[in-house]
Amino acid sequence: MRWHQSGTRRDICILLADAGELRGQRLKTRLESRYDKSLDPKRFYGTLDRLVESGHVEKRVEGLYDVYSLTDVGESALREQFEWMRERVER
Repeated sequence: MRWHQSGTRRDICILLADAGELRGQRLKTRLESRYDKSLDPKRFYGTLDRLVESGHVEKRVEGLYDVYSLTDVGESALREQFEWMRERVER
């Protein structure tokens, strides 16, 4: 899976890199704040599931909540994407 094919996947990884770990609802709220619009919960959690399945994000259960964090694979992919973008912007 090309994780960066979706801006939402990329932005979820950015938010997790910044926060360390977040509960699913908190992550959704931060992303909605960034986009200035509500996100469909089914689509949002489907995107998170795909990131977990691909190994970019880790999910653990803490009481009643799912908590998400970026994996080493996710961080590496995010850094590669950032470097690619930086090289194109700074030309």
